[in-house]
Amino acid sequence: MSLLRFRCSILLLVAVALTGQQKEYKAKEEKIPGDPVKQPIAYSHKVHVAQGMKCMNCHTIPGEGFLAAYPKETMCMGCHSTIKKESPEIQKLAAFAGRKEAVPWARVYRVPDIVWFNHSVHVKQAKAECTVCHGDVGQREVLFQEKSTSMQSCMACHAAQGAPNGCDVCHASQ
Repeated sequence: MSLLRFRCSILLLVAVALTGQQKEYKAKEEKIPGDPVKQPIAYSHKVHVAQGMKCMNCHTIPGEGFLAAYPKETMCMGCHSTIKKESPEIQKLAAFAGRKEAVPWARVYRVPDIVWFNHSVHVKQAKAECTVCHGDVGQREVLFQEKSTSMQSCMACHAAQGAPNGCDVCHASQ
């Protein structure tokens, strides 16, 4: 056997071995609609939206825009120091605010770590409404995942909006 043929055989064996070691990507299973998410403080988006509040009043998009923030407890207490202050849930909120401690809200939506997602690009630049990805939160007493965050769902939305859909749009290290 020639040296060239021997080297090619070794390279082929190494390639086959490495390919066999890679695990096939499997997207997380989603149950849509998801179960209601238990939060440390009961909160009704429906009640607050009925008072005229908008998503961005509470969920600002700071810095480079990767996350939509939770409101500061002191912001909530701006109203709740007088409104419904006898409520056990508001008393929990007041205790967090008094300790200068963030409420440990449970996230409802999460994209995989391999996905680069930026709220600012979607909300501020593309002018997408929050309901596109999060559903009709303003009608919910309790939140649950009602929209898919699967690759297929995101790509379908990008296609419908004429947005870029190449792999590097969401999977590149931006």
